[in-house]
Amino acid sequence: MSPDSEKRRPRIVQLPLEVVTKIAAGEVIERPASVVKELLENSVDAGARRIDIDVEQGGAELIRVADDGGGIAAGDLPLAFANHATSKLQSADDLFRVRTLGFRGEALASIGGIAQVTLQSRQPGDLAGAEVSCKGGQLAPVRDWNGTPGTRIEVRHLFYNTPVRRKFLKSPGTEIGHICEIVTRLALAQPGLHLVLTHNGKNVYEIAHATSLVDRIGLFFGPDIKEKLYALDVQQGPARLFGFVADPACERGNAKLQYLFLNGRWIRDRSLGHALQEAFRGLLMTGRYAVAFLFIELPPDQVDVNVHPTKAEVRFRDGGALYSMVLGAIRQRLNAENLTGRLRPPMPLGAVPVSTLNAMPWLTPQSVQETPSLFNKPGLPAFIKNPLPPPDPEATRREPSLARRASVSDLDATSDTSPTLERGTHSDPTREQDHTSPTRRRDNANGHVETPALNAIQLHNAYLVLETPEGMLVIDQHALHERILFEQLKERLRAGTLEKQKLLIPEPVELTAEQAAKTLEHRAELSELGLEVDDFGGGTLLLAAYPALLSRTPPGEILKAVVDHLSSKERLPTKEQLLSDLLSLMACHAAVRSGDTLTPEEIAELVAQRHLAHDAHHCPHGRPTALLFTRHDLDRQFRRI
Repeated sequence: MSPDSEKRRPRIVQLPLEVVTKIAAGEVIERPASVVKELLENSVDAGARRIDIDVEQGGAELIRVADDGGGIAAGDLPLAFANHATSKLQSADDLFRVRTLGFRGEALASIGGIAQVTLQSRQPGDLAGAEVSCKGGQLAPVRDWNGTPGTRIEVRHLFYNTPVRRKFLKSPGTEIGHICEIVTRLALAQPGLHLVLTHNGKNVYEIAHATSLVDRIGLFFGPDIKEKLYALDVQQGPARLFGFVADPACERGNAKLQYLFLNGRWIRDRSLGHALQEAFRGLLMTGRYAVAFLFIELPPDQVDVNVHPTKAEVRFRDGGALYSMVLGAIRQRLNAENLTGRLRPPMPLGAVPVSTLNAMPWLTPQSVQETPSLFNKPGLPAFIKNPLPPPDPEATRREPSLARRASVSDLDATSDTSPTLERGTHSDPTREQDHTSPTRRRDNANGHVETPALNAIQLHNAYLVLETPEGMLVIDQHALHERILFEQLKERLRAGTLEKQKLLIPEPVELTAEQAAKTLEHRAELSELGLEVDDFGGGTLLLAAYPALLSRTPPGEILKAVVDHLSSKERLPTKEQLLSDLLSLMACHAAVRSGDTLTPEEIAELVAQRHLAHDAHHCPHGRPTALLFTRHDLDRQFRRI
């Protein structure tokens, strides 16, 4: 063989239709759940009000979808399995104003190429229907079918002619889990739709058409989330945003419970997901995700859904406005709520939650009484048993006062010009009233000003226990002080009066070249916070100034903490995000610590400043600052009720 012949490549040929179909199926049909999704979307587009889904072996052996929609004409049945044949588009312009869930005309052709499919349909006005079969892309002749109006599709032996794809299927339990997720999305996106799902002959879901959206959320995700939803509904120009966000206490370790729908279609969008997380900033800890069910309505010409074969990704004409709308609406809704956490006491003896009884129909009240130890562990909360003795005076003298711990004295909060933070208009029942607040005074008969006694004590040098009209509030001293300092710092930053401490001799700080470059990118933002850095060459930076608030921390450690924070970000944050992150870092370093002994005066000062914080219920990192134990909970634990 000559060298020239070795360099020759095979000639370009057109692939057979069978191969083309299997390639297309690989893009659209990933697993049985993909089949269910495509068939359900076709049923919705046909105007169905009830859809029944029967599945066997996780969908690998059988998927049957029957609906009561408009049906397909007998003469159109063979075209249903043709590539890019659809009744939902007439011209290229229709791609920019899609109003249906499906429109590509690929689904049935892809499914028919990798499975054995039977399609039966009858239109409401016809005396009889028709059916057609497709096995691996090969169509059988159309036959008469005497069924009820609507469409019925059976998909058997998925991937039977592509054994490699079939080997990649997971267990039936895993596959039915993915199908359940598809049904969940459709049930939330299409209120008023009656859905029935069975697996191996057993009922999984039955959602009646009259079931409200809130009840559907409760059905799929449980009463704990259903009872902690905050509704929102805003209109901005042609866009409407409505739905629910859950209380931050419902947080999760991933974003799977963040549901986003556009014009009745479930979608993924990183930008809107980021807006949702930003709205919860300061209410969730790092690595935790909010729970939300958000619905967006937009004119079809404002969005492009022709982005991905699965139609899960879209492009918005004005994504920035939509981002701001989502962020602002959720923040405003959360600000209108009192998000102070509530302690969850142990259940009284013999008590079982209603949700547990509903989940276990075999469980009767009698059986609960007979075996109470299975359902609870008796005992009282530890913190009300052994109150600590008063703090040791020697230890108190050794500890710096709260005022010297970067509090009101460092921020000139004792002056008449101390910043007053904007407060929400809603009432907070957990905030102290006149009889407990040290900042509210009254004149006695002699004209002298008296401060009411504060019913608060420190426990384990970490928590403050405070009596309130509603019950008992347990405060995390570090988290609360961190929130107060964060908001005071933010106010000072807005006013341009954040103090900085200059170094007589700039301090060199050794970093990697990558860390130094990323830090220098944000030199302007760091300067606003009092950190002045210069490039010294290589990976060395010169620190010329640092925030005066952190005077007790070595300057080099402050910069390294900031650098570590910047390095942990996958992508560069915006200026607003960066400043917020760094302010929370500074507040955390300056706040009192768990283990610090506080004097009664310091306790009174810290509790009094709680009223000044706008988001006093969470620290900037998302940890709760306080938990409420209501009087009702106490009475129930002591069996007064």
